[in-house]
Amino acid sequence: MIPRTLFGPEHEDFRKSVRRFFEEEVAPHREAWEAQGHVDRGIWSRAGELGMLCVTMPVEYGGAGVDRLYSVLMFEEQQHACISSVGFFLHSDIVANYFNNFGSIEQKRHWLPKMARGETITAIAMSEPGIGSDLQNIKTRAIDNGDHYILDGAKTFITNGYLADLVIVAAKTGNVEADKGGQSISLLIVDAGAPGFTKGAPLKKIGMKGLDSCELFFNDVRVPKTNLLGLEGTGFTALKKELPWERMIIAVQSIATAEAALAWTVEYTRDRKAFGTPIASFQNTRFRLSEMKAEIAIGRVFIDRCTELVLRNELSAAAAATAKYWCSDLLGRVLDQCLQLHGGYGYMLEYPIARAYIDGRAARIYGGSNEIMKEIIARSM
Repeated sequence: MIPRTLFGPEHEDFRKSVRRFFEEEVAPHREAWEAQGHVDRGIWSRAGELGMLCVTMPVEYGGAGVDRLYSVLMFEEQQHACISSVGFFLHSDIVANYFNNFGSIEQKRHWLPKMARGETITAIAMSEPGIGSDLQNIKTRAIDNGDHYILDGAKTFITNGYLADLVIVAAKTGNVEADKGGQSISLLIVDAGAPGFTKGAPLKKIGMKGLDSCELFFNDVRVPKTNLLGLEGTGFTALKKELPWERMIIAVQSIATAEAALAWTVEYTRDRKAFGTPIASFQNTRFRLSEMKAEIAIGRVFIDRCTELVLRNELSAAAAATAKYWCSDLLGRVLDQCLQLHGGYGYMLEYPIARAYIDGRAARIYGGSNEIMKEIIARSM
């Protein structure tokens, strides 16, 4: 409908390489990875070898120093290929940003190059059992112990958690009796090999089965104070600064998945016949496809405009919340209608629409539930 104007020739060249990578080197392993609940570590090394990890990080820290449009291309092509198993987006575009924006020069030099090469897999641990999106009331605590913190607590639903070599952990620091909510939160870099740090088995989810998610447990884990990311007590501020981009990632993924789902459905309805006639020739089918096409086109224009604001560091928290809420809700409607138009075959996992249907449901939950997004939008009014 409306031509996109975000990308230049260099972006499209990168897109072709990314598409080839997902189709030829990732997609063939989908079923095996879903069966074991996580990908093989080798795919991380391969992505690093191809220059597809941490691409927006500065060159001096192992990245390519490019703009976030390269990340957007990665998100889009992963969704178009119906791949939910690899957590590159969290590693490269969430965790890496915390290091780059809040870490010391020493921390950046030590960790970011390893992340860019795929040698070190990372996660960020915010959610806790019984806490959900209420980050100010997390229970994980790090007690001052001289040149170390003693970390105790538990985290859940941690993407990349099972394979992670390194986790950024949100924890309360300071005096227990003088808990200041968000003002007491600090971010700690915790090595997966630290004594007292254990991981649960990959969680069994209804979708995204190859994307490893697990619980993390900290029992008297000694964390050197040199592993404090940023200043003590500034963790909540850092989280608030980075969450809009995380929500934009979900919005970009949602609209890209909706576009892919529509394309699969158009193709299917043209080929599939009922009563000797292609399904696409029925007025009901044409109207449903037209409605989805219009809504997705509107969403695409909004997302591309938000992406322009991201590039200028002007995207507000409310706009990001709007993008995440509206596009993930739209995705749910589109996937449901597209699956319906596939009939019984839409319920079969050999068809991408079925996989996208069960994978896409989480978009309305993670990154802050859509109910929280509405609250953020309301506060801006």
